[in-house]
Amino acid sequence: MPLTTAGRQICAVILASLTMLSAAHAADHNDPNAVNSIYDDVPISGADLYDIFGYPSDDKSGGEALVVQLTFAPIPRTGVFDRDYMYKIHLDASPRIADYAGAEDLDGMIKHFEAIKETFLDFKVPEIKVTFNDRNQARVDFIGFPGGNFYQVVDTNRVVIIETPRGQKIKAYIGGRDDAFFNTLHGFFRSINYAPQFYKVPVADYKTLAELPIPKTLLELEGNDLFNYDPAHPKHGLGEKYDLPSGPLEWQGNAFKKDENGNFRFVYNGNDDQAGRNINTLSFEIPLGFLTEDPQTERIVRLWGGSYVLKASSRVAAYAPGWLQRTWLKFKSMFSEDLEFNNRDGDYNQVDHDGVPFSDAALSLRYDSHVGVDNIKYLPQFTTRFAHLGWGFGPSISALGLPTCFDHDNSPVSVHKTYKLALKAFPRAKKCLFQKLNMPNDDWNTSGKDIPLKRTFEVFVPNLTSVDMDTNGTWPYGRRPEDQVATRFLATFLDMSQNCGAEPCNVETLNQPALWESAPIEPKTPPNPRHNDKPFLKEFPYLAEPWPDGDVTEYKPH
Repeated sequence: MPLTTAGRQICAVILASLTMLSAAHAADHNDPNAVNSIYDDVPISGADLYDIFGYPSDDKSGGEALVVQLTFAPIPRTGVFDRDYMYKIHLDASPRIADYAGAEDLDGMIKHFEAIKETFLDFKVPEIKVTFNDRNQARVDFIGFPGGNFYQVVDTNRVVIIETPRGQKIKAYIGGRDDAFFNTLHGFFRSINYAPQFYKVPVADYKTLAELPIPKTLLELEGNDLFNYDPAHPKHGLGEKYDLPSGPLEWQGNAFKKDENGNFRFVYNGNDDQAGRNINTLSFEIPLGFLTEDPQTERIVRLWGGSYVLKASSRVAAYAPGWLQRTWLKFKSMFSEDLEFNNRDGDYNQVDHDGVPFSDAALSLRYDSHVGVDNIKYLPQFTTRFAHLGWGFGPSISALGLPTCFDHDNSPVSVHKTYKLALKAFPRAKKCLFQKLNMPNDDWNTSGKDIPLKRTFEVFVPNLTSVDMDTNGTWPYGRRPEDQVATRFLATFLDMSQNCGAEPCNVETLNQPALWESAPIEPKTPPNPRHNDKPFLKEFPYLAEPWPDGDVTEYKPH
């Protein structure tokens, strides 16, 4: 459409104004640390993704369906959405991959994932895209699915039914809920000696002052005064942060801490740090037949989420003076029929990615390059990182009398050891990476099919949640809200070929109270709470109702 003289004048005014506005606002960021409000100078952002859940629906009345739920910070408040943000959920249905049969070495892992990427992982996959208007309505775009593209505008904070062009019905809920992540988060950060959880650390110092050069550990270290629990300051790391001491920011001890009875001190206390807090969520229950033309063969649904923030150059309507907003809208009306929602990808920058629990927080260190779903290129770094964690968690597990898959040379205490080369780290971590993760029983396999157990390295690469529709979707065959994934992550350092007590070690071993009751440790509790602060619902949207006073006003780690 050619511009009139008036149109060209409008463009000139807008371009000049955009130049001024761009200088007035902070630069766009494209790394997760930009919204990681654990740092002292980073505010909470609605672009900070928390969790993604994916699992087969227990409700089979309308046929097989997938439940997918993306959660994020409730900014500006619970159930209210900022129109400057856009969210996406990617969904890729494909056949189940055969059990790994390659060489148990680093090269074998890399070749395996390269083959998967070429054969099964086309990252230009169908997506659900959600944007918002000023009336807190959501526009839900379904793009690239077999039945064709379509969208629907829905009200937030209520369950709605979206009918597809083929007559299928999708349940949707976009609104505020109780936080489904029940976790002793300060315990995890205590275990990795993560300074920003306990001290005022600016984001610019994340490379040098995030994880201090102190051994990772599940048990307190004798003399580790920077991070050990202090009964005189019980809120340290739980909302209270201190100025970081001038030094030394290290540990010079050589033993685990023990009390007068010879018991170790757990870095975890089993409390739910997220109790009473809310999140915002995009929740969908989607017929499997909507996701694929071949639901009998394509039984695996891979999913991941992304958050996007409006570029500075696209914020004129939101931030400009009133007269310029009206001029901008008049200009846009020449080219667009929909002035309420901005669903144009080019107007946004991606900020965060959520795929599989702990891939970013524990293994990738939230790389500034924005790892995203295709994290195969970081496999060598994951190997060195896993070995680094193993030198901390392995000796802790051995000290408790449990078998570990990590080769730590029978060290009597956790060790701070890093690697530059994956080939040096791999022999230590090999057994952990290639072992099959035992499940506690057969309840997960609801179909009775011959489904191979997952190997540890298969869970975290690529960075997505892989839902097996022939299972109940419990981790690592998906992720259900009731899964205690943090404790299951720690279980990957157990030796699954050995017994933990009278039973073979499995992903639920560390979640059993009886284990800790008999261990020489205080407090005698599983690392993380076993249940959410509110019971989950039996009907969609499954996540519990939000707390009336659960808005987030301070750092909420995930």
